[in-house]
Amino acid sequence: MSKGFTPSPATPAVITANDLRQGHCVWMRDGGWTADPREADLFEDEAIADLALLDALSQGNIVVGPYLAEARRGPDGRPEPTHFREAFRRRGPSNYFHGKQAEFAQSEVEASNV
Repeated sequence: MSKGFTPSPATPAVITANDLRQGHCVWMRDGGWTADPREADLFEDEAIADLALLDALSQGNIVVGPYLAEARRGPDGRPEPTHFREAFRRRGPSNYFHGKQAEFAQSEVEASNV
């Protein structure tokens, strides 16, 4: 597999792609896909990540361009992006403030009020 890093406990990964029909970003979860990156499976083992990536690549009727993206385990145990590109992708389209961007902003406000 072509990838820029090897998933490990020190450098875990998520699998991300774009939904074929709607174009938005999705993340692999239990062999399926979720629009919420916090629900993504976090891979710390190279062999398991490679098998999951092969599964993602076989789902060409659902997603396009799946790849491993480096992540980290956040304080709540959920995946968080380590690279600005992945942080940007999880916010959704940037042409105007709506949908995922509005929901993400609201969840950040709610989290800061805790």
